[in-house]
Amino acid sequence: MFQINRDVLAVQLQDEVNRFIQERLELIMREELTNFLRVEHPGEDNSRNGHYKPDLQTRYGEIKDLNVPRDRQGDFHTQLFEPYARRDNWLEEAVISMYKGGMSTRDIAQFIEKMYGTKYSPTTITNITNVVLADVDAWRKRPLKKRYSVVYMDGLYVALKRDTVENESIYVVMGIDENGHRQILGYYVGGQESATSCGEVFADLRERGVEEILIGVADGLPGLKEAFLKVFPKADFQRCVVHKLRNILTKVRPKDKSKVTEELQAVYSSPTKDEALARFKEFERNWVTRYPREVQSWRDDLDDLLCFYKYPEMIRYAIYTTNPIERTMKEIRKRIRPMNSIANLEAAEKIVYLFAKGYNERWEKRSLRGFADAQVQETLREMFQKRYGTGGNGEGSTGQQS
Repeated sequence: MFQINRDVLAVQLQDEVNRFIQERLELIMREELTNFLRVEHPGEDNSRNGHYKPDLQTRYGEIKDLNVPRDRQGDFHTQLFEPYARRDNWLEEAVISMYKGGMSTRDIAQFIEKMYGTKYSPTTITNITNVVLADVDAWRKRPLKKRYSVVYMDGLYVALKRDTVENESIYVVMGIDENGHRQILGYYVGGQESATSCGEVFADLRERGVEEILIGVADGLPGLKEAFLKVFPKADFQRCVVHKLRNILTKVRPKDKSKVTEELQAVYSSPTKDEALARFKEFERNWVTRYPREVQSWRDDLDDLLCFYKYPEMIRYAIYTTNPIERTMKEIRKRIRPMNSIANLEAAEKIVYLFAKGYNERWEKRSLRGFADAQVQETLREMFQKRYGTGGNGEGSTGQQS
């Protein structure tokens, strides 16, 4: 039976692809020059003047002796790639995409050399990814909308290298606007997790245009609620119920964990606040003798834990917990984890910026489930009006629901 040599076949296929790409590129450039001479600069004393023949590395492979047309005055330049470039910009885009995905600069360099035969050092990879730094500062300072129905805040620790490697925090703030569009509003790299740092984050939101928030959702970092309400005093504050439940379970004996979990879940899954309070009283009677401090801790925070009952039932699932932003934080951790430690502050900025920018592009036209409902939107508008007495962002409800 006739056997096909796979290596020979691969070479032949690559040659055919390269030939096809070369023919199309040369056709486009000929048409570009024709348009340049006849349409853009008619009547000038100029004409075709042969070609120069560079080798061009493309995402499809290397093209040898590409015929790039020239004009006699040397004014024409194709829009397909930079003059006298030896590679289109696909590789730089691929480098940034891999970096965004969490690959280290060393891993990217090794991958490119293995796949394409192009030798890049980790330093070169860093220099390529540095092109986004010019965008980072502008993105972080961009104006925000006037009002957000919900604002979440969460943080994580990363090993960041300065003189030495130490754990430092990255705060991320996410907002849901009047139309249910979910966006990362900002991120803040460096320092330790504290109420003071949180206050600076909220002050930054205010400086960038945020004036009205209905409810902020966060975990139980001491002083965080006070820092938030100092900047946005008319907002509500929701303590994340899931975080609170996790905390109490660390102090409950293993044999009791299942029952404690069941009874507390019955509290915050009740259809009304009155029923939730009744369920909590039952929980309190059952466990106050065995776990007095833990029960008292829930009693002290109960108003903040049940604040979500003020809001329409269709969106409570998105308010009683920080889960919407926690999923985002997991994605950021996943991108950082392969790097062991982050080389410097700029590297951390680049990683989070690339993720945040991509996240916002994915969600800018999609409304979070429940928030696009007409009755929910009307209720939220009334809540804004009652608290702040002003109009909204002036944007209609658009986009698909997710």
